[in-house]
Parts: sequence; structure tokens; C-alpha cells
Amino acid sequence: MAIIGAHVLLYTCEAERLRETLRDVLGWDSVEAHDPPDGWLIFKLPPAELGVHPGDTPRHEFTLMCDDLNSTMAELGEKGIEFRGEPRDEGFGIVTTMLLPGGVELLLYEPKHNSPLDL
Repeated sequence: MAIIGAHVLLYTCEAERLRETLRDVLGWDSVEAHDPPDGWLIFKLPPAELGVHPGDTPRHEFTLMCDDLNSTMAELGEKGIEFRGEPRDEGFGIVTTMLLPGGVELLLYEPKHNSPLDL
């Protein structure tokens, strides 16, 4: 079997602003999805891991990880990113919620758990 990657989707009424934030604030590389170019960007994500949790109903989440939550929040805050509340210890890591354009909220955390990214 040749699964070559994963494609994550974020839906928002402010897609252009969110794309600009991912490109200009987070610094993610991207390619144009269409030819000729029309501003529909697809972003290269940082390395990823996948966990499977028990739950009553099927669902999925998209979260971002960082090495040092406080310094990452400070750097992103200087670039206009807002956060909800103070960082909190959730056991698996120190977490906060990033508030992005168009009402998109992403959990950002400094993991405490072992990660296959360290292999």
C-alpha cells in the first residue's frame, strides 16, 4: 500500500485571511492548487503524529505542537495571533487555544508525552 500523506482541511468564511496567516505568520511553505494560479494555496505541514483515543462518537481533531509554549506564544503574539486564556497543564502537555482568522481555533501545545517525531 502506498499512502503518501494526509490532507487536513480548515473551513472558514475568511479563507483568504487564514491562508495569509498560515503563510505570513506561521511561515508555512505552500503551492498553488490550480493552474493558472488563483490564490488557492495548499500548505506543507510540519511533521505529524497520529493518536487514537476512545470516544462515544467518531470525530477528529487537528492540533499543533511546539518545543516551548511560552516563547511560541510570545513570538506569535508579536505577529498578531491571539490566544484564549492562560496556558494550562492538561497532563499530556501544556496547552492553549490559538484564535485564527475566520473563527478557526487550534489547540497549540508543548507535549509531555513520548513522540514518534523523536525517533
